[in-house]
Amino acid sequence: MPRVDARRNYERILAAASAEVAATGADASLEKIARDAGVGSATLHRHFPTRQALLEAVFHDRVAVLCEQARDQTLTDWLRAVADYGATTRGLAAALLMTSQASSTCEVMLTDAGGTLLRQAQAAGEVRADIAITDLLTMVNAVSLATQDGAEAVRLVTLALEGIAPAAH
Repeated sequence: MPRVDARRNYERILAAASAEVAATGADASLEKIARDAGVGSATLHRHFPTRQALLEAVFHDRVAVLCEQARDQTLTDWLRAVADYGATTRGLAAALLMTSQASSTCEVMLTDAGGTLLRQAQAAGEVRADIAITDLLTMVNAVSLATQDGAEAVRLVTLALEGIAPAAH
């Protein structure tokens, strides 16, 4: 029986965290999340020992979808999709940028998916060889943090990717 209760508590915490992060961002109150899930703070911390672990769980499934989409997109289209998601999903960009110890699972997933697209674009001569996927993801995250609007994030990432030179006629 404890396994059923533990799984139910995990799911309730994750649902409450998803709702609270969507409403208030990555700095969502862990106490409020525990309260909304109907569990104590110790139960929340047993399942998610750190804020980062909780945020990883909240964002994991959608990041996995973004990474799957990379198979059918160009590098620039995929980076725009990441910017849109990062800007409209309060806390994702901040959560990825605040990882200081080891790389987060979401960060590794994004780096792997984007790295494949970058290597393809570099092999096709579309992107300079000295560009790293971490550079591009840092730029996208910075834009996402600066905006909170998906359309604006996509516009600014497009501007950064295309540059400011006028289009050739």
